[in-house]
Amino acid sequence: MVFMIVFIVVFLVMAIVMVVSMWKIFEKAGKPGWAAIVPVYNHMVMAEIGGKPNWFGLLPMIPYIGSIWSIWILNRLVKSFNKEVGFTLGLIFLPFIFYPMLAFGSAEYVRHPDDRDQEISNDEVLD
Repeated sequence: MVFMIVFIVVFLVMAIVMVVSMWKIFEKAGKPGWAAIVPVYNHMVMAEIGGKPNWFGLLPMIPYIGSIWSIWILNRLVKSFNKEVGFTLGLIFLPFIFYPMLAFGSAEYVRHPDDRDQEISNDEVLD
């Protein structure tokens, strides 16, 4: 019984840390922080932060290949804060450590290197 209570408390603390961190990351990127708590919309906002249209945030919902799209969106998000691939791996395997590092660390949002002010053509969508 004690183990279950400890497990639940640890889980809740980690969930709160993740939500607060995502909220701060969204605000750093000029997006509304409340988007971090809306389940599908938060992926759409992360895609926008990564320099892609918001509908790219729906791609992780595709069966079998959704996890690949999630990793790709995370990598684009990381690059938007001038971080490298190693940081993406940190977000994948140790998110409760790396999300707060991105949110509360010195990382500043810069537009994604591939982000353009013009409309994206169909040929450029997967670049």
